[in-house]
Amino acid sequence: MAAPIAFGMIFQTLYYLVDLYFVSHLGDTAIAGVSAAGNLMFIVLGLTQVLGVGTVALISQAVGRKDKPEANLIFNQSLVLSALCGAITLVGGIALTPVYMKSVAADAATLAAGSTYLYWFLPGMALQFALVAMGSALRGTGIVKPTMVAQIATVLLNVILAPILIAGWGTNYPMGVAGAGLASSLAIGAAVAMLSIYFHRLEKYVAFHPEQWRPRLQSWRRMLAIGLPAGGEFLLMFVYMGVIYWCIRGFGSEAQAGFGIGSRVMQSIFLPAMAVAFAVGPIVGQNFGAQLPQRVRETFRKALLISAVLMGTLSVLIHFGPELLVRGFSDDAAVRAIAATFLSIISWNFVAQGIVFTCSNLFQGLGDTRPAMLSTAVRLIAFSLPAVWLSTRPQFRIEHLWYLSVGVSTLQAVVSWLLVRVQFRRRLNSLAVVPAAATAA
Repeated sequence: MAAPIAFGMIFQTLYYLVDLYFVSHLGDTAIAGVSAAGNLMFIVLGLTQVLGVGTVALISQAVGRKDKPEANLIFNQSLVLSALCGAITLVGGIALTPVYMKSVAADAATLAAGSTYLYWFLPGMALQFALVAMGSALRGTGIVKPTMVAQIATVLLNVILAPILIAGWGTNYPMGVAGAGLASSLAIGAAVAMLSIYFHRLEKYVAFHPEQWRPRLQSWRRMLAIGLPAGGEFLLMFVYMGVIYWCIRGFGSEAQAGFGIGSRVMQSIFLPAMAVAFAVGPIVGQNFGAQLPQRVRETFRKALLISAVLMGTLSVLIHFGPELLVRGFSDDAAVRAIAATFLSIISWNFVAQGIVFTCSNLFQGLGDTRPAMLSTAVRLIAFSLPAVWLSTRPQFRIEHLWYLSVGVSTLQAVVSWLLVRVQFRRRLNSLAVVPAAATAA
């Protein structure tokens, strides 16, 4: 499952890097504004996690029990929730954009660029919910290729639209950062249309059933019980990134632009471990639903090993050659230096992040995401308090934040692993009794 997931995620990352490449030609202020505005995606990702994680967990467990009606009910209720969440995101985003950008922007020009980008990207953010609902339903049943195809098509469309809308290629009407937001929104809309056509014509296990679109509060409660802690995890990451932007804003737009480039590149580097982790959730959920605890443990062990090897290798490679990864995203030597330094230091937490990703998706498969949110909360507290204090010291340097991040990521990995052991004792030991009881009978 991880191979097509990784392939789709690679193209999804190219989708962001294409925007970043063309925006970088607009100057450091545009990069800083778009990067700071892009941090708002953590809120949207958090909300989509609420929907997606609950959908994957309940559908995968229903598949494990061979309960097709239940899987279809959960899918169609997730569509209803996606429409509601999309509307809230659109309205709330328009209202909160000025407040958010004023709190993180280094100067007025950065504020203006980030706000403009967000206003044009908000429709795409709203459509993310429908995309996640359909993709999560497919992943819960073990199908990932249609989502991959939609992601590839999205990137190709964005590659075509970005230079036309941002730089004005062929139209002589450059929209700048507004074009970046519009290109993303149009590309996401196309992906939603493609998956809708797939479900209407080809998908057989779960499908659109309008008669199941009447709100079922019991189904919503079950999805939210699993999804809300996962959404809270992303909300905490939004606060974590906001703390970083707040701490470095005194260094100017160059620092924020360098961090924005470095963090985008880092997210693309995380793809192999994230793909493996994304495959863990539905496989664990199906085996947990089928009451096969040994397969749950084996899935976790294998995924942990694969992730550690992948991320360890990438960590060494990135540590010694970060300049090559950021060279094409800015003409400013100072911005490139900040981004390269960030990657060089932060690369030492790659293995720890792989462990965190794997544990988080295991919790999703088991249907209890509270431990993942707890480990993220530990990371946020362990990072934010020292970071804010360091930023007030006269000898404060940006590198201090990156070293602190490596330490707290390691702490989070240890906490996540310990919480996995607790979950195994609580959730799997009781399942192991079932086969033994059946044999005795």
